[in-house]
Amino acid sequence: MQAKRFAKKFLDNFESYICQILLSIFITLLFIQILCREIFNYSLSWEEELARFAFIWFVFFGASYAARLSAHNRVTFQFRWFSKTTANYIEAFADAIWVLFNLVIIYKSSMLIISMFEYQYISPTLGWSMAYVYMIFPLAFTAMTIRIIQVNYLKLVKHVDIRDPDRIEAEVDLAIADDSESGDLNEGDRP
Repeated sequence: MQAKRFAKKFLDNFESYICQILLSIFITLLFIQILCREIFNYSLSWEEELARFAFIWFVFFGASYAARLSAHNRVTFQFRWFSKTTANYIEAFADAIWVLFNLVIIYKSSMLIISMFEYQYISPTLGWSMAYVYMIFPLAFTAMTIRIIQVNYLKLVKHVDIRDPDRIEAEVDLAIADDSESGDLNEGDRP
């Protein structure tokens, strides 16, 4: 049972873990590049290219993670006049269009990668086939599509309220502020 819980947690946060690793690589590479330039008066060209690739992969996996949190920007002002169920179904319809867009991107990027394997395009300093770098497109858009379907399943079938993480943090901050004004929090209870 412990292994099942660990696997579920890992898969549920997979993009988050990948983003943490990629961002750490990106920041470390940039820090080393700055040190090399400023202290040793030497620049590593391969490091800059690798940092760029890590950042691009970070952005796309981050978009997938945001889909998992249902945190992508969307206009929802008009939904306040509808019931929560109606608003969820309207959002699901919009998400279906989003999934169709993702499927087009997955198909087109896969075709591009196949052609890039056939007609090699090599990165200038690392000498890598750019087909491997471009694999982020079908990977991230596939993960994003799975997460969109997962979120809609949770909202429509399981009736789980997927909430905006920023709104949750704001509500926690307001609750802490209310508690501190009323004196309910001790000094050790504050974050």
